[in-house]
Parts: sequence; C-alpha cells; structure tokens
Amino acid sequence: MPQQPDLFPTLSTDGVDDVLIIGGGLAGLFCALKLAPRPVTVLAAAPIGTGASSAWAQAGIAAAIMPGDTVEKHVTDTLEAGAGIVDESIARLMAGEASDRIHDLLEYGVPFDRDLEGHLTASREAAHSESRVIGVQGDRAGKSIMEALIAAVNNTPSIRLLEGFVAEELLCEAGKITGLLARPQAGSSPHRVYLQARAVVMASGGTGHLFEVTTNPAEARGGGCGMAANAGAVIADPEFVQFHPTAINIGKDPAPLATEALRGDGCILVNDAGDRFMSELHKDAELAPRDIVARAIFSEIANKRGAWLDCRSAIGKHFEKEFPTVYGYCMQAGINPVTDMIPVVPAAHYHMGGIFTDADGRSSIDGLYACGEVTSTGAHGANRLASNSLLEAVVFSSRIADHLSGLLPSGTVSQVIERSSGEDSAALSPPLPELRGIMSNFVGVSRTADGLRQAIAAISAMQSTNYGARFGNALITAKLISVAALMREESRGGHFREDFPVQEKEWQKRTFMTLEEANRFANEVTGVSA
Repeated sequence: MPQQPDLFPTLSTDGVDDVLIIGGGLAGLFCALKLAPRPVTVLAAAPIGTGASSAWAQAGIAAAIMPGDTVEKHVTDTLEAGAGIVDESIARLMAGEASDRIHDLLEYGVPFDRDLEGHLTASREAAHSESRVIGVQGDRAGKSIMEALIAAVNNTPSIRLLEGFVAEELLCEAGKITGLLARPQAGSSPHRVYLQARAVVMASGGTGHLFEVTTNPAEARGGGCGMAANAGAVIADPEFVQFHPTAINIGKDPAPLATEALRGDGCILVNDAGDRFMSELHKDAELAPRDIVARAIFSEIANKRGAWLDCRSAIGKHFEKEFPTVYGYCMQAGINPVTDMIPVVPAAHYHMGGIFTDADGRSSIDGLYACGEVTSTGAHGANRLASNSLLEAVVFSSRIADHLSGLLPSGTVSQVIERSSGEDSAALSPPLPELRGIMSNFVGVSRTADGLRQAIAAISAMQSTNYGARFGNALITAKLISVAALMREESRGGHFREDFPVQEKEWQKRTFMTLEEANRFANEVTGVSA
C-alpha cells in the first residue's frame, strides 16, 4: 500500500473559475450555501434531497455543546470508535468546529429539539460517553435538515441547480481538472453534456447500494469514488464499510432503519427464544460499537436464531410521538412497535473509505475537492462513531467553501454544452443485482480470503464488458473495496476477516491506493497479465 501523500496540489487559478458541485445531499448543498454569493452549479441525479442518504439520517448530528461535555471527550470517543486509525488532528478539527456548524444550521432554519426553556437538547448513541446527538423529533433530523437547506438553496440566486443528470467522467488536462461529462438520469440518451470547471466538489454520497441489504438510496452505488479513482485520485480506507445493526427486516429495498437512538433509550436485542444476546458479548451491550452489534445480529440470523429489537418496555405507548419515522415504517409493514418486537438485520449503511482529502477538502488531483461520505478524511478511521457523519459533511464542506472563496473570489456559471457520444449507457443492461449479490456474499459483514478473491475475479470479469461509464464507476469502487479488504489481513472496525479475526499492531495504519495499484493487485490475484 502506498504511503499517505505528503502534499496536496495547490489550486491553479489560471483559466476558467467555475465551481461545480456533484451531489444534492447535505454536503453538496451546505457547500453551495457557504459559497454564496459566489455563483456555483449543483449537479444532482435526482431532485435535491430525494436521492441522498442525508435525508434518511434519523438520530442527528454529534456536537459537544451540552453542559459537562467537551470537545476533548468527543475526540476521545471518536478515536476509540475508529479502532486505532483515526487521524487525530482531523477528528479534533471536526469536533472543534461542531458548535459553529450547528449555529449555521439553526440560521438556515433547522428546527433542532429544545427543552421548555428553549435550550437545545441532546440524546446519547452507541459509543458516545455523553449525550451529544442534536436531533429533531426523535428520528427526523436528516429529513428536517434537508428540508431547511433545500428551502435555503431555492432562495439563493447564486446557486444553479441541474437536476436529473448523473456525472460520469471527470476531465483533466496536465493533471488539472477542466470539467466533467454528465448524462441525463432517465432514458438512454446517447448524448452527454459537458461543463467546464476550474474546481469540482465531489459530494456524491456513499456505496450502500453495492450491497443487497442497505439503508441507502439507489443512487448511492459508489459512482463518485469510482469516477475520482478513474481520474487518478488517491483513495483511502476503502475496505471499511459500516453495516448498521438494526435495519428493519421486512424485505424492502432500501431497508428502513430503526435508529440507534432506540437502543440509546433502552431498547434491547433478543433472538427468537427471547434471549438477550448482546449483554454477554460486550460491556456496553446494545450500545457497543456498531461493528460488534452488527456481527452479533448477523451471527444470530446466520444460525437461524433470528434477531429482534424489543422496544415494548423502554418506549411502549410513547413510540409514535418519540420516534414517528420508525413507527411509520413499522405500521406500514403490519408491525405495531408498541406491542410487537421489530425484526432487524444488518445493512450496508456508511462507507468510511473514499477519496482521500486534506483538512480543506483537497484531493490528490489539482482542482478536485470532496466532502461528505464520498471522502476519507480520516475522521472515522475503521468504524464511524454514530452521528459523526452529518457533522463531517458540514464541517468539511464549509472548509472547502472557505478555501475556494479565498482562491476564486468571483466567477460565473459555465455553459452546458451537449456532446454526442457513441456510448449508449443503456445499450447493455448492467448486472447490478449480480454485483450486489457478490458484494454481500463475499465483501459483507464477514469476509474471507477465498471469498474476496472470488469477488475480485467476478468484478474484473464484469469490467471486460462495456456496460457504460455509470456502472463502470460502480465496478471500480467495488473492486477497490474488495482489493483493500483482501490486502488487510486482520480484523479492525468495519472490516472483519474470519481467517484473520484478530486486530494486529502492524496493521494499525490507513490504506492508500490508486486504481492503477488496485488493478495490478487484482491481476495478480486473478492470474491476468497486466
């Protein structure tokens, strides 16, 4: 594995100075708002907010702002959850700027919960030593935050929205970003559009839909990470995928989520026999780190014992008022959580890996910035601390905006130019269900060398067929995850190897790789000559 790059390129300010933001979730919209009144273009595959995992986040945003809590405590919890490979300087920066970003969100109109005296309130989630998760109506944080930001974006004249377009390719000349190519989301148009740019901010979200069971929307299939890797960007920590322990197991895709805040309020996990299995596995029982809880539930299900979230005593008749979103999901499925237990299953939820960035969101490519789940800032290490994801998104998207505002103080939006393309993205139907099965079976909650080799071989075989750039980017990300998982011969955080179940000191380091290096390793594994 290559070492961490020592330097990030300094943005060249010659030529055009348009800023393009890819992604209409929290990170992308927050960055656009913080750049105002500088003109920017936001490119989104779906209407802003609807194709983003941000809107589905339930519990809230972590911030050490309650009496008795401190930034130092937040950092300590983040380091412990990250299993030894969190970049401490990044975690400290993120926790230190949390209060300012909460105030930004309040100014944008986010209705965070308050007590009768008007003070913000907070709940506690797994692996937090204090109550520091700032939420909205128990489980409506993501929805409420996105509603407020969408309203603010729609009232900001400097932000141009291009909805219904999927970015497919980053364009570079002499190692510098010059623009991107995108295609309409719907239909099989043979035409792509070209947008010129001096800076592109990748905020395209995560990778959950590469797996069969996920809490993420269909758009979250790793396209942004793959696109950046294809352009030559360094990717960090791709092997670390977090599986949320308690997706509601009712066969829906995506799977609705039973927020961790339920366990924070005393709900327990039991199997078919009614046995509470977490109390014997970890001192914090249901509030153990997510990877431990996810593997425990996975084991109960794999051994035909089942897994259920029992909220009857802890929440009971107050469920609808305190957790309206989860209550609605359950009732739609014929489950009354006041009187019935909720069937749960681990689901791909968050990718700790992604485009390697510095504290100002710079990637290893001049002009390419990234924020949100598509990145690997080092803030999460091997296992994200609950509710640090929304915090990371707003902290680093704000820092990108500050950085770009100093370098490119003015600008205009670029003209959208249609380009004919010989490639029809729908000429061959991409085998996404097959890829999702491969990733779940061999690169999921529990991994082995044999399984990972099978995954790499299958992904490489798919890459030999031209399914179009969109699916090609997803395949690149799937390969990066699989290759890094095979290379890391230990278990740490969200990465668990049955054949290497122990955390090893020699592996207490981050992964850094380019697509070229991943391909070379894959070729060695599959016996293909480079």
